[in-house]
Amino acid sequence: VQLQASGGGLVQPGGSLRLSCAASGRAFSNYAMGWFRQAPGKEREFVAVSRRSGSSTSYAGSVKGRFTISKDNAKNTVYLQMNGLKPEDTATYYCAAAPSTLILSALWSQESYSFWGQGTQVTVSS
Repeated sequence: VQLQASGGGLVQPGGSLRLSCAASGRAFSNYAMGWFRQAPGKEREFVAVSRRSGSSTSYAGSVKGRFTISKDNAKNTVYLQMNGLKPEDTATYYCAAAPSTLILSALWSQESYSFWGQGTQVTVSS
């Protein structure tokens, strides 16, 4: 699976962005799709995941209620709608694909993911 993330940019606090991750290659619908982020000087952290069907999702506590992940199997694309952005959301955001057989808690770990996109920069600043 090849992944291409896009949609990052500069936004003011309280603003919104929608990230997209387009997949090509193997059957996209067979994978769980996750978003991770890495801020300067920090380790990469889990943000959100959508399981194979898109009906089961999970979020990091820091983004829950503000971010929404959605998976469009027909378009081979996963989205991350980010609302109410804060300066602490500033990071490079990565999409990743994991085997669909993994339980949800395993999908919080980046070690579970086999394929990664190149990252897209999100900067939240006034």
